[in-house]
Amino acid sequence: MPSIFSKIIAREIPAHIVAEDGDCIAFLDILPLAKGHTLVVPKKEMDYLFDVDDALLQKLILFSKKVAKAIERAVPCKRIGVAVIGLEVPHAHIHLIPLQSISDINFSRPKLKLNDDELSMIAQEIRKHLDS
Repeated sequence: MPSIFSKIIAREIPAHIVAEDGDCIAFLDILPLAKGHTLVVPKKEMDYLFDVDDALLQKLILFSKKVAKAIERAVPCKRIGVAVIGLEVPHAHIHLIPLQSISDINFSRPKLKLNDDELSMIAQEIRKHLDS
């Protein structure tokens, strides 16, 4: 059964996509820990990040770096935190989270509830900084 991420990749359900290439896609988390919290996913469905073949893993990391730099320019923060949990959705993914402090990457904290317009504006701002 396809994961929710596979459904986003196939455009079966909507998402605020910030970047995409032939192998990877990045979209905003709809229940973010911070504004700009983005998920980076390989388009090939794999449950566990460390089962991804080396070539695709390299592409995923380099793609994540590009997206992280755009988030950094778009969302005021000290750093972009990186987390790989892998338990909530059976599809390999990397969390990119704008940080002001270490507590911003605590997944047990309450999530933000942003409306569709807010998410759309954040995604647009990140996309604007992808090539700068």
